[in-house]
Amino acid sequence: MSDPRVAAVPVHECGEPLADLRKGPLLVDTRKQNDSDAYFHLREGVLERLLRAQALLPAGLGLLVVEGYRPPGLQRRYFEEYATGLRAEQPAWTDERIRSAASRYVSPPEIAPHSAGAAVDLTLVDADGRELDLGTPMNASPEESAGACYTGAAGISAQARTRREILGHVLTAVGLVNYPTEWWHWSFGDRYWALVTGAAGACYGPIRPGAHA
Repeated sequence: MSDPRVAAVPVHECGEPLADLRKGPLLVDTRKQNDSDAYFHLREGVLERLLRAQALLPAGLGLLVVEGYRPPGLQRRYFEEYATGLRAEQPAWTDERIRSAASRYVSPPEIAPHSAGAAVDLTLVDADGRELDLGTPMNASPEESAGACYTGAAGISAQARTRREILGHVLTAVGLVNYPTEWWHWSFGDRYWALVTGAAGACYGPIRPGAHA
């Protein structure tokens, strides 16, 4: 996300409102509730695509949304906390290297897809709503997972690999793109999505809490 090409993508904000995921058929996890009551919102267009993706899943599987919209202030806190941890572990690194390394795992606040309501962290559940193993816990960092959080990581079980492929297949089919450092992170309409897909610009930019609601 620290790639200057991402920041260079123009944003043509469409003004689409955020939708409350709790009003639909998707399962929404509560593990982010203590950080923000905004996490269960996404842009309407992203939610519509998730509903289509869920319909494509094999019988007995469903989507579990863990986090959607993230207010810019919370995104800034996450980025700064992770960068501070890296700086303590690697005191010889330059500020530029710290920022680049931190951006593998937490997007810089000014370009964060979550703060545009365009990104979703999600996983798979079984027919009883139980979260399935996709190789690492959600939000595992590259350091603590030894790189297994990368979508294409080799060091995971065959079952976890198959589940990642199923998740990726249905989300790609409806137009979302994955951030390859995090198997659970998918987005549509943001700057990173535009760069990956070759779109002329992003249709969703960072929004303040309560805007477009």
